[in-house]
Amino acid sequence: MGRYVVRRLLVSIPTLIVISFVIYAILAFLSHSPVSELIKQRLPNTLAVVGVAELVGIAIGIPIGMISAIKRYSIFDHVGTTFAFMGFSVPTFFTGLLLIILFGIKLRWFPFIYDSTLQIHDLNSLTQQIRQSIMPITVLGLFNVATIARYVRAEMLEHLPLDYVRTARGKGLRERFVVLRHVLRNSLIPVVTLVALGIPAVFAGAIVTEQVFRVPGIGDLLVNSIGTGDIPVVATVVFIFAVLVVLFNLVADLLYAVLDPRIRYT
Repeated sequence: MGRYVVRRLLVSIPTLIVISFVIYAILAFLSHSPVSELIKQRLPNTLAVVGVAELVGIAIGIPIGMISAIKRYSIFDHVGTTFAFMGFSVPTFFTGLLLIILFGIKLRWFPFIYDSTLQIHDLNSLTQQIRQSIMPITVLGLFNVATIARYVRAEMLEHLPLDYVRTARGKGLRERFVVLRHVLRNSLIPVVTLVALGIPAVFAGAIVTEQVFRVPGIGDLLVNSIGTGDIPVVATVVFIFAVLVVLFNLVADLLYAVLDPRIRYT
């Protein structure tokens, strides 16, 4: 009897494995929405938030880091450094909740729930779209500004005392030209890596931000698809992230050659 039970159990194991594969296949081939259509619907929302946040980070972070390095240990430097460390350390979901409580609930300046049905057809609808995008963009933008400003300051402080900077000044070049043409340009080489490789990370941060503000973007689609077991959508979104990493690695390599004439690709 014991041997019979053992044989039946051994036969049952592969049977259960086959059944599990059949169930998985049935779930995988249900009447899901076309992946391309889902991506087309969600991608513009994510790009609108992530793209603007990245531009805000570059446009504000580089000047803050540059001025902090030039005016080292000044009040501006202390304030900028403190802001950078806070923005770099505080998670985006916490910043998002603070903005919702302050500007969405207390002051009621901005809507804290994203209206995915809003269609832009006049000035009023455009204004509403901008208002509901301000807080998500601010959350990701603050993180980008803090990160970029921190690295620009560190790189410029490393380059300012070098011989080539003193030589440029000794030639009688204006300080602004020395800083912008020589110091900043050389300091941006490692920052390019940070920005280029940080863009996929911003997309990852958008997953949390979209959940906080209910933005119907790629991150929200990924979370919902994982919850429902929609494997094709999950695989597609993860592949998009992989493409972003490869693409912006290439962009970073090309920008190296623009910033440093000594770099040549053959």
